[in-house]
Amino acid sequence: MQEAVPFHGSVRSGGPESSVIPGMMKNHVVRVAAVSDIHYSKASQGSLQSLFAEITEKADVLVIAGDLTDFGLAEEARILAKDVTSSLRIPAVGVLGNHDLEAGEEKEIMAILADAGVRMLDGDIYEVHGVGFAGIRGFCGGFGRGALGAWGEAVIKAFVHETINEALKLESALARLKSERRIAITHYAPIRETVVGEPLEIYPFLGSSRLEEPLTRFNVSAVFHGHAHKGSLEGQTSKGIPVYNVSLPLLQEQLPDRSPFRLIEVDTTPVVGENADIVERRRTDRRSGVPVSPNGS
Repeated sequence: MQEAVPFHGSVRSGGPESSVIPGMMKNHVVRVAAVSDIHYSKASQGSLQSLFAEITEKADVLVIAGDLTDFGLAEEARILAKDVTSSLRIPAVGVLGNHDLEAGEEKEIMAILADAGVRMLDGDIYEVHGVGFAGIRGFCGGFGRGALGAWGEAVIKAFVHETINEALKLESALARLKSERRIAITHYAPIRETVVGEPLEIYPFLGSSRLEEPLTRFNVSAVFHGHAHKGSLEGQTSKGIPVYNVSLPLLQEQLPDRSPFRLIEVDTTPVVGENADIVERRRTDRRSGVPVSPNGS
C-alpha cells in the first residue's frame, strides 16, 4: 500500500485485479483507472472497446492523460468518441497530448470528446465522487539542474515560457478545487524518474520539473501522465507524491499479463479534527492569504 500525502487520504496502487467489489464503490474508496497515449487513428474503430468495458466494471472514474489521437484529426476523435459512448459507463476526464495538436484541430477534438461524455481539461477542474481532478497538457524543457532557462534568443524564452504558463495553469486549477483529495493530470512528465528508460538525449523533450512545484504547493494525492512510451511506470516527487506513467505502450510492455491501464484506490473518508484544520489552511492562497471559496472565485 502506498501512502499519499498526509491529510489527503491514502492511495493504493495496483493492477486491474483490485479487491474492491467490481462495478461499485465500497465505503469511501474511489477507484481511479488511468491510461494515456492510446493514439486513435482512422483504423482504430473498436480497438479499445473491450478495455473500456473492463474499466467500467473495475473503476469509478477513468483518466486519459493525452495523445488520444494519432495525428490530431477530428476524424480520429470521432472514432474514439464512438468507442467511448458504446463501451464506457463511468465518468471520464482527460487532457490533450502533443499528438492531439498536430493538425491544429484540438478545439474540435475537445468538443467531440466532451459530447461523448469525456470532461476535457486545459487548466480546468472536474470533481466527482469526492475526488478533484486538475488537468493540463504540460510541456517540456528538462529536469532539475538540466532544465532549460529563459535566456538568450527569443525563441528559447518563448519555449520556456510555454512550460511556465502550463505550470501556472495547473497551479490555478489546483487552487480552485474544493475536494480534499486532488489528482493532477498532465501529458508531459513532471519528474525525471518516470522517463528513465528513454534515451537520455530526449529527456528534455519528455517533460519539465517546472510542473512539479504546483503539485507540492497543493499537496496532491497522485499524478498521472503519459508521453514517455519507454519510461518507467512510477516514481515520486521530491515530497513523496506518487507519480504514474500510464502510457499504453509502456503498460503493454511492462505488464504484459495485465490489461493495459493503471488502477489506484483513493480513500475519500472525510478529514476531521486537527487534520481538517491543516487541510483548510492548505486551501488558502499562500500568496494573498485569502481563502479559496468553494466555487473557486
